[in-house]
Amino acid sequence: METSLIELSDAELIGRAAEGDAHALEILYDRYSSVVLSFAFRLVADRQVAEEVLQEAFFRAWQQGKAFNAGRGTFVTWLLSITHNLAIDEIRRRRRRPQKADSEEPAAFLATVADSSTGANVEDEAWLGALRDTIAEALRELPTAQREAIELAYYQGLTQREIADRLGEPLGTVKTRMRLGLQKLRDSLGGHGQELV
Repeated sequence: METSLIELSDAELIGRAAEGDAHALEILYDRYSSVVLSFAFRLVADRQVAEEVLQEAFFRAWQQGKAFNAGRGTFVTWLLSITHNLAIDEIRRRRRRPQKADSEEPAAFLATVADSSTGANVEDEAWLGALRDTIAEALRELPTAQREAIELAYYQGLTQREIADRLGEPLGTVKTRMRLGLQKLRDSLGGHGQELV
């Protein structure tokens, strides 16, 4: 049963979570909590507050799960939008300003593409959304060990030494995994590969 749940898509999992399946929500939490925490921390610049935002974001996702529409975007983009709104509300409540501009869009963060414009137009948003999906798909195609090392570096900001310590692997192994993984990503992403990777 557990294996079959893990293999479900994000949309299927949030649907099950909205119907009361706590294990489905746990799987989504395992998949995305580190990304949400990192994003919240970039906005609020306070680890404890970022952790509170993380918990509230998943609580809201569970409460509003039936409203999620896969046709409008991916689950993680929807979740990061919830996170963004909660973080900004928290900053306003505490009368603090974000360390990064509060105009930073979740899609831009997820794709590790900085949004330099203050008012992105619809075409830019569509392009970023498609690029984000392309990157996510390319990451999913990597071997687990390579994907894990790259995600720890780019989503959590760890150095190669920190990744080696976290994974209990030799530093040389981590460097090799990242090099091979980045080469595969570059190949998968085609024209965008050189620029992004």
